[in-house]
Amino acid sequence: MDYATLLQLLDSTLRLATPLLLACLAGLFSERSGIFDIGLEGKMLAAAMASGAVAFLTGSVWLGLLAGIGASLVFALIHGLASITFRGNQLISGVALNFLAAGMTVLVAQRLFGQGGRTPPLSGEARFNPVTLPFAESLREVPVLGPLYYEVISGHSLLVYAALGLVPLSWWVLNRTRFGLRLRAVGENPAAVDTAGVSVVGLRFAAVAITGVLCGLAGAYMATALQAGFGKDMTAGRGYIALAALIFAKWRPVAALWACLLFGFFQALALRPDVVEAVVQMKVPVPFLDALPYILTVVVLAGFIGKAIPPRAGGEPYVKER
Repeated sequence: MDYATLLQLLDSTLRLATPLLLACLAGLFSERSGIFDIGLEGKMLAAAMASGAVAFLTGSVWLGLLAGIGASLVFALIHGLASITFRGNQLISGVALNFLAAGMTVLVAQRLFGQGGRTPPLSGEARFNPVTLPFAESLREVPVLGPLYYEVISGHSLLVYAALGLVPLSWWVLNRTRFGLRLRAVGENPAAVDTAGVSVVGLRFAAVAITGVLCGLAGAYMATALQAGFGKDMTAGRGYIALAALIFAKWRPVAALWACLLFGFFQALALRPDVVEAVVQMKVPVPFLDALPYILTVVVLAGFIGKAIPPRAGGEPYVKER
């Protein structure tokens, strides 16, 4: 494998890892507050459909982005009401939202556009177009580092850079702010937080809202940047992969970035079977390469890669003592 091929592979890795990273950070905030959210997939799917539809109808990718965030927030609110207000089973609520999104998005898209549950292709101002970073062209001919900067670092949409910027921001919020300290405390010992006079319900709803915004960004990215429109089941299990990456990262933002890049790398390999065959010197079935990210998901969830201890109060509804 030559250097140019490696750069192409890394470029694809970054693009494919972006929705995983946004969803992984979404799950991080939710689970740190004690709310398990297996419904990341449904939120991403709803956001993808809403953003793709609104971006096409209005011709504005920014309105599409707002629509995607709005749709995801609605699903997040439903999950919050079921899990926090009514103290329902968080896993069942998340699964129900995933099923609801899978059917509803296709139905709405078919009703609006009549194209088999898809939105028409997006173009121009209805999409997030690649951004060329400063000096990318002039540094292109510099050996080694020039092509790396031009091919891998530059040339992505704004949402890719936003996702990368959210990693240190999430670390700072969770570890250096009063809100983050309280959020993590709620996930470990909500009774102690309540005793201190801080609203457990308010903090958990805030975490669920942040989850909705981040899933909205992930879904909008898939429909308006990674692809040119919404398609049926286009998230393809990325919400579940993001949860596996979160467990792999042991609920830490920076580790979540590397975990998502690893999963993205496996997805990029599935798109380049020629590279895999050149490395292993044998023909590899394409379906096996397609299954690699999901195989890694099973390995992580089975606990083969270290022991991951979730927040102690995770998945348990809080009942205030009287």
